Amino acid sequence: MAKKPKKADAAPAGEPAALRLDVLMHLSDLPGVPGQEDAVREYVLSQLQGLVDDVRVDALGNVIARRAPRDAGREGTERVMISAHMDEIGFLVRFIDDRGFLRVQALGGFDTRNLFARGVMVHTRGGPLPGILTPGGKPVHIASAEERKKIPEVKEFFIDLGLGADEVRAQVRVGDMVTLDQQARRVGNLICGKAMDDRASVFLLLETLRALRHEAPRHEVIAVFSTQEEVGLRGAITAAYGVQPTVGIGLDVTLAVDTPGVGPDEVVTNAGQGMGIKVFDSTMISHRALVDQFWDLAQARGIPAQLEVLALGGTDGAAIQRSREGVPTLTLSLPTRYIHTVVEAVHVNDLRAGVDLLLAYLR
Repeated sequence: MAKKPKKADAAPAGEPAALRLDVLMHLSDLPGVPGQEDAVREYVLSQLQGLVDDVRVDALGNVIARRAPRDAGREGTERVMISAHMDEIGFLVRFIDDRGFLRVQALGGFDTRNLFARGVMVHTRGGPLPGILTPGGKPVHIASAEERKKIPEVKEFFIDLGLGADEVRAQVRVGDMVTLDQQARRVGNLICGKAMDDRASVFLLLETLRALRHEAPRHEVIAVFSTQEEVGLRGAITAAYGVQPTVGIGLDVTLAVDTPGVGPDEVVTNAGQGMGIKVFDSTMISHRALVDQFWDLAQARGIPAQLEVLALGGTDGAAIQRSREGVPTLTLSLPTRYIHTVVEAVHVNDLRAGVDLLLAYLR
């Protein structure tokens, strides 16, 4: 049954409220690999109090929140599903060896060059255990030149909990969640953390709903905080089927490789230059009329934006687009440096632009 949120504290409408960057950093720090998004879901539910007309959790763990439009009978009113995923890339424990070392199953795409000697947390029923993730093999002091050049596969990594085998087996089970251990922080105009993909978009959606708390939007808004995106857009598939939107908007991160060693034709987006309006990725081609509408809105309102083509990658937008008989859909993309590392970095200007662009459309 849908839960009725409490009313939000009164606050005057007017100029945009300051972004609550502490909320973003807390979201990034929370653990939540695909299928085990519980901590993120509970926090999202707490943040939705007073912001929506009703909210429910479906069978796959998606949070589905609704705002009614200001005039349900108005011509041109749409049922807009906006989806941002709660899960992060991580691991599951798949094997415990006879010395107590853990082997892992990856959930999501990792570049193993970024995984050497990383701190991790193994989330057991009894609580989290700190560990060290590193590949098997010799340290640099005794490795051959050829061995030092090798890039290991995920199956070669193990976790050292610093405990004996009996202690490990008493506390850890196959299937326990493993997350990278990294606290979010601010670096200049960047907010960096282990799970900006896609907690930064979760944050954008929450901030958009907060900005609308004292006014009804032009369109009916169905805000979906989805599960299991990193392993195949699974939560968004079932949510879109049930929601039956007339317009879809995926919210996700995209590459901002505006850094040394990358040619200008490979940058995709630039950090700090506005929200990306996705034209193409390897799972969807955005609906052209929506691309034009959002681009024109950004230009008319002076909201920084950039058109984006991503050669490889996908978002919840693809799941919405292919739902039932098909849904006009686009994805709004947050430029992010160092994607799928523990220092994923988003620019505060792009966060502001993302909220402003969503609000311009919904109002």
